[in-house]
Amino acid sequence: MNSDSDLQIAGDILEVPHLLQTPREHPATVAEFAGLARSIAADRSQWAHLVRYDATTRWYHRLRTGPGYEVWLLSWVPGQGSGSHDHGRSSGVLTVLSGTLTEHTRSDTRALREGDQRVFAPGYVHEVVNDALEPAVSLHVYFPGLTEMPMHTEARCEASPVTA
Repeated sequence: MNSDSDLQIAGDILEVPHLLQTPREHPATVAEFAGLARSIAADRSQWAHLVRYDATTRWYHRLRTGPGYEVWLLSWVPGQGSGSHDHGRSSGVLTVLSGTLTEHTRSDTRALREGDQRVFAPGYVHEVVNDALEPAVSLHVYFPGLTEMPMHTEARCEASPVTA
């Protein structure tokens, strides 16, 4: 039986520094932005003390900025929603930090619970609502930073009924 190991096949990884990527100070790929959101979500000390709840409007706070991106913290009391909108030229990552939110798109409705993430490209139309009985908190990473949020006229981005 051959006992070749990955190290014998590939060589010592420390001897091939050109294969090692230097860690980036700021995210640059969709996966890295999603990872940034997950790392912030996991460290409640970065955001929990900042959260406020406002019964009259959604509360939001810009948590962080970097070259070409912004990180926003939002709270949602029961019944609050975003209205149907897109994010202009920005892509994004939405991560639920606590509670449950409902996302409506033109083709789907889904519950987003603590830890759930949604990644979206420019032009993605959705509506986010707190349909639950408890407040919710979410984290939003936009890249490039959010410069517009065009509202859409449909009352709700619900899927059309299927007809035979």
